[in-house]
Amino acid sequence: MSARKRLLIVFHTQTGNTGQLAKAVLRGAGRVAEIESRLMRAFDAGVDELLNCDGLLLGTPENFGYMSGALKDFFDRTYYPCEGRLVGLPYAVFVSAGNDGTGAVREIGRIANGYGWKCVAEPLIARKAIAPEHLAAAEELGEAMASGLAMGIF
Repeated sequence: MSARKRLLIVFHTQTGNTGQLAKAVLRGAGRVAEIESRLMRAFDAGVDELLNCDGLLLGTPENFGYMSGALKDFFDRTYYPCEGRLVGLPYAVFVSAGNDGTGAVREIGRIANGYGWKCVAEPLIARKAIAPEHLAAAEELGEAMASGLAMGIF
């Protein structure tokens, strides 16, 4: 029997909003028994975790139209050691935004292109206060990502 595929969820939260989304993503992913899901804060995740995952979900607040410094730090620490080793890695993004969230999504996408990752879902942008529909959408994102990995879709 082959080892279970691994879904890595890397996030940063300052006010707790992105943390709520991250926990909801993890709950959704947890519905797929064939997948091992791991939730890590951006400052704690590194090269080993990234190289050992089969799929990646990235969560950040939008700060000044950009991703959080913690998520950028994760990219800065992992890019060169992982360069060329994760081409095609499926990923998706979730953002807690006081404004529109598109700046953070755009810049994460630019960095992900540098890694050679493949975006497999529309970004989830929770604007303003976290509401039940945002949490439901985050659970759906986690479950969809885990299901796609389990079925070999990506």
